[in-house]
Amino acid sequence: MEQLFEKWSGELCLKKNQLSANGSNRIYYRLEGESKSCIATINQDITENEAFFFFAEEMRKRGVNVPEVYAISDDRKIYMQQDLGNISIYTFLNSRESNGVDVSEDMRELYKKAIDQLVVMQNVCRDIDFSHSYPRPHFDRQAIQWDLNYFKYYFLRLFHIPFDEDLLEKDFSRFIDYLLDDDCTYFMFRDFQSRNIMLVDDELYFIDFQGARQGAPHYDLASLLYSSKSNVPEPMRKELLEYYIDRRTETYGAFNSESFRTKFYSYVLARIMQAMGAYGFRGVIEKKEHFVKSIPYAVENLGRIIEHIQLPIEIPHLKATWQAICNSPDFNPKKERLTVSIFSFSYRKGIPFDKSGNGGGYVFDCRALPNPGLIDKYKPLCGRDTEVIEFFEEHPETEVYLEQVRKIVGFSVESYLGRGYTRLMINFGCTGGRHRSVYCAEQIAKFVHKNYDCDVSLHHLEYSKL
Repeated sequence: MEQLFEKWSGELCLKKNQLSANGSNRIYYRLEGESKSCIATINQDITENEAFFFFAEEMRKRGVNVPEVYAISDDRKIYMQQDLGNISIYTFLNSRESNGVDVSEDMRELYKKAIDQLVVMQNVCRDIDFSHSYPRPHFDRQAIQWDLNYFKYYFLRLFHIPFDEDLLEKDFSRFIDYLLDDDCTYFMFRDFQSRNIMLVDDELYFIDFQGARQGAPHYDLASLLYSSKSNVPEPMRKELLEYYIDRRTETYGAFNSESFRTKFYSYVLARIMQAMGAYGFRGVIEKKEHFVKSIPYAVENLGRIIEHIQLPIEIPHLKATWQAICNSPDFNPKKERLTVSIFSFSYRKGIPFDKSGNGGGYVFDCRALPNPGLIDKYKPLCGRDTEVIEFFEEHPETEVYLEQVRKIVGFSVESYLGRGYTRLMINFGCTGGRHRSVYCAEQIAKFVHKNYDCDVSLHHLEYSKL
C-alpha cells in the first residue's frame, strides 16, 4: 500500500491512519506524504472494485463531483482515491446540533444543494453502460427481492417479529409489481444519504457509489430524506420532496408529479426495509453496536409513513408486519418506563442478542439445576407445564438458586428505576432451552411484575408452543 502511494505521489508515506468503514467490509487508510495525501482502500472483492473504478470515471466525465482514482494495484485489490476530508453533511449537522446550534437552515440549504445535484446526476448519468454495475445492473425484481429477503431473514426473524411466510411472499410480489410499474431507466446512486455526501470548500462531493445501477428516481430521494439518523423534520421532508419535483420540472420538463408523490412513499418503505435488514445483519450477526442503535429511528420513520400514507395496493400481511414492528416496545427510543426483557434460551443456539443496543444484561446458567428433560415423561413438556413445575418445587435447590437470582435482579431493577433507565435484559439458559430456563424465566418474570412498577417482556426462544 505504501509503495503504491509512493509510486503515485513521488513522496515517502509519512503518516498512515486507519479510518472508520461504517458498514463496509472495505478497509480505509489516510496516507500522507510531505505535500500529498489520499485515501487508500483495500477490498478483496475485485468485481465491486471494478464497478467503483468504472462509475468514478464515468460520473466525473459527466461533471459529477466524485473522488478521483489516483492509482490501482496490479491485483486490483488496493487503490488510492482523492482525499475529501472528514466532513460529511451528517457529521457537519450532527456536530453543530450537539453544540446546541439550531441547524434547520443549514440542513435545508445543504439538502437542497444535494437535491440540485441529484436531479442532474439522475439524468446525465442515465446513458452509462450499467452492465458494469455491482452486483446487478438494474434495480429490478430480483434486486428488490434480495432487499426484501434481507429484511425478512435479518430483521423479522432475528428480532422475533411474527409473520406467515407464504402470505408475506405474496405481498412482497404485489409490492414489487407496484414499485416497478414506472419508468425505471434513471441513474440510481443506491446509497444517496448524508453520510456519503462530503463537504469540501462549500462544494458537495459524493462517495460510496459502487452499488450504482439503473432504477427508479424515487429511491435516491427516499434514501436522502429518510436515512434513519438524519433527523430531518417531517415538514422539511415534505418541503424537500416538493423542491425536488420543482427542480426536476424546471431542469428537464414536466412529468407526472402526482404519480411521483404517491409512489415515492413506497420507495421510502422499500428503503426502510432494506436498512432494517442491514441493521440486523451488521448489528446482530457482525455485532456492530451502532447499527443496532439506528433501529429505533428506522422504526419511527416506518411508523410515521404507515400512519399517514395509504398505499394504492392490497398488501395486508406486509402492513400487519410493519404494524407489529411499530407496536413492539423493544424499538421505542422514547419509552420512559423501564422494560425488563426476560429470555429463556438454549446454550446450543447461543446467548440472545440485546436488540436495545445496550450490550446485554444478566445471563444465568440454569444447567446446575436438576434436569427434568432427562426423564421420559417430562421430555415433551416445558417449564410452564404443571408436571414440570411440580418437579422443580420438589427439589429445594431450585428455590435456593432462584432466591439468589431475585436478589441480584431486584437490586438492578431498583437501581434502573432510580436512574431512569429504560432497558434491562435477563437471560436464562439451559441445554435445550425448554425446561429449566423456561421455568426460571417464568418465575423471575412473575417476581419482577409483582414487586416493581415496570414493564416485563417475556420471550421463550426454543419452545414454539409458548
